[in-house]
Amino acid sequence: MRTIGWMLTRMVVMRFIMLMFGICAFFITLDVFTYADDVLALNGGRLGALGTYAFLLLPSAASTFLAMCVLLSLLLTLIELSYRSETVALWASGIPPFRILIMLLPLGALLGGVNFLINDQAVTRASPVLHNWGIGDYGKKQLKVGEQDLIWMRAENDILRAVGSNPQATELTNVTIFRRDQKGLLTEQIMADSAVLMNDRWKLSDVVIYYQENLLPNRVKTLIYSNALRPAPIGARSGDPEEMSLNDLEYFIVNSGFGIRPAHVYQTWWHKRISLLTSAWLMIALCLPLAVRYRRGGGIAVILGFGIAIGFSFFIFDGISLTIGELGIVPPWMAAWTPVLVFSGLAASLMLRAETVS
Repeated sequence: MRTIGWMLTRMVVMRFIMLMFGICAFFITLDVFTYADDVLALNGGRLGALGTYAFLLLPSAASTFLAMCVLLSLLLTLIELSYRSETVALWASGIPPFRILIMLLPLGALLGGVNFLINDQAVTRASPVLHNWGIGDYGKKQLKVGEQDLIWMRAENDILRAVGSNPQATELTNVTIFRRDQKGLLTEQIMADSAVLMNDRWKLSDVVIYYQENLLPNRVKTLIYSNALRPAPIGARSGDPEEMSLNDLEYFIVNSGFGIRPAHVYQTWWHKRISLLTSAWLMIALCLPLAVRYRRGGGIAVILGFGIAIGFSFFIFDGISLTIGELGIVPPWMAAWTPVLVFSGLAASLMLRAETVS
């Protein structure tokens, strides 16, 4: 049994590596050739910048195509086994499909972990540099990550705006606080030249307070503001949730999104990030039962067609569900885990049916 499991794992891994290399190389090469002039102009004509740009694109490409390559590599393995009629020998030897799934479980866990690390660590490190370069798609949504970017925050009914901050986001300049009542009506407007975070409270300096009533503005040298306002660090405050690490997502969730986006957007992506650990295993579980029904060479086209259809249906459903979660229509956990649970149920159904056929 161990020998069979190792053979299947090796076959899938070899095809996975070739597919990942080929697809990512094609994607990156096409992007580099398309924007080569922009990259060279940005880096003073230095040819090495093209290699740097290609390296920075690698995490995004791997993140996009990893699950797809797992799907295709398993389908190619099943097609080869079916063409040689080796699947017949597997079932005749008394090995049930579920046992083969267990054999491939370590591979699924490994590839799922790799997928998680690429999205959580590699993409989050490469994206800020690409945004700073502002080339291609990153130029269309180029982020402002400097120290003089406008900052918006919210705590209860109060809204704070600051023109700039230090890199640690503990010192703000040109601060305006809009204090509102329960109905959202403006009651006070506090303007300060600067604000410093001290012991979870903001110390405002050179303050002018404007009131809703026809009162003269009140000028004070310093003022302590105690509401739980805390800005996001430089480089993350305008970032897209899909380009944040798990720790950054948790930080934004705890601080209610800093007023940049609703907290449920970051909660949805937090659950989505965790669900990536199951992605490779799910692709394996969905495709493996096809080898039982179409176990001889004549079913090659059917295996490939059904496998691709099921896999891409999952990707489409997953994207729609994630969008619904970002809009707040369904709870974040439901948006992230519903596609996994639904297609896991489909995989279990196909597996049980395959057990009866085998």
